[in-house]
Amino acid sequence: MPVHKKKRRSSMESIFITLLSLSLFFSQFFTALSILDPVDFLALQSIRKSLDDLPGSNFFESWDFTSDPCGFPGVFCSGDHVQALALGDPRAGSLGLTGRLDPSIGRLSSLSELSLVPGRVSGPIPDSISSLTNLRFLALSKNFLTGSIPDSFALLSNLRTLDLSFNQLSGTIPPSIANLPSLSNLVLCHNLLSSSIPPFRDSSPLLRLDLKHNSLTGQVPNLPSTLQYLSLSSNQLTGQVDSVLPKLTRLNYLDLSMNQLEGSIPSSIFTFPLNSLQLQRNLFDGPLEPKTDVQIPFVDLSFNRLYGQIPPLMASVAQLYLNNNRFTGDVPSRLVQELMGSGRLQVLYLQHNFLTGMQIAPASAVSLPAGASLCLQYNCMVPPVNAPCPLKAGNQKTRPIDQCPEWRG
Repeated sequence: MPVHKKKRRSSMESIFITLLSLSLFFSQFFTALSILDPVDFLALQSIRKSLDDLPGSNFFESWDFTSDPCGFPGVFCSGDHVQALALGDPRAGSLGLTGRLDPSIGRLSSLSELSLVPGRVSGPIPDSISSLTNLRFLALSKNFLTGSIPDSFALLSNLRTLDLSFNQLSGTIPPSIANLPSLSNLVLCHNLLSSSIPPFRDSSPLLRLDLKHNSLTGQVPNLPSTLQYLSLSSNQLTGQVDSVLPKLTRLNYLDLSMNQLEGSIPSSIFTFPLNSLQLQRNLFDGPLEPKTDVQIPFVDLSFNRLYGQIPPLMASVAQLYLNNNRFTGDVPSRLVQELMGSGRLQVLYLQHNFLTGMQIAPASAVSLPAGASLCLQYNCMVPPVNAPCPLKAGNQKTRPIDQCPEWRG
């Protein structure tokens, strides 16, 4: 065969192979497009370009846009639209992502759930998310997101859970967030948020409000009676709570610690179905006046200005911290019996008060039950039990006599 014919045949074969490859590529490309809505397809491409795996993560390894994106890790479709997007889904082996959130997320019009695994994603939260009117669940916690919470989130009328915790968000909490008609979980803790907490409507379905570790100021606002979890600790809140707390009768967790709250502690909260009550390190004053036996397992009222006698009705608490207050009188015998016997009380911290007595057998005959803790030092008495106290209680066993006019010796 002539040489020029061989070359011609070889050239034709190369062209054929090239055309076949292109045909297969476009066939796969348009097959993917035919399965997923083109707008969603392009949005996922933009999202992918703005994010990368952290070292050791392989979340995006199988995001190959020549195949159906509905089969990608973290992508869940309904029909031809993306319904849920879990960026860095831990089940897909991700250790976290880096990069920024692309505004194209707002083009996933059917999205109802959006989450981001803990990582190093930075930058602002895209305003375009407010276009996702079907969104019910939004969780972008434990990253490095900055800027403010978009005011436009007011448009997310179907949103039930908003979790932006453990980021570096600043500015205020938009009042419109408190008015979202379906919101049941609001978690914004461990950020740099400031100003006051917006009031919530009585009709709000809110169950969980977690705003701890911010720089929030002002008073505790009106809150709906539906609340079951409330944590506002480590802020700069002021004022009284006796007009806010009594109606929150469904609370099972309450933490207002490390603020500057003042006034009396409402006696009604001791009847709530709480598992934990933490009001320590505030400016609360007045006596404690529970009406019935307190059944809350964990109660910490330490580092306040509470005074009067310790109520015997606190004896059913498992862990009771009343230290660093101004309590006087004897330690109720019922608390002693519950702690030294087989009662429920396991931890009783009463150090740094002005207590004057405790009816108990001589120290030589007393040993605390296994697992029990008692601290009595720096009161107006010699501790009748030689029990170890936390280091922060100091080394002094008793108060100076001039601070204890009622000390009987």
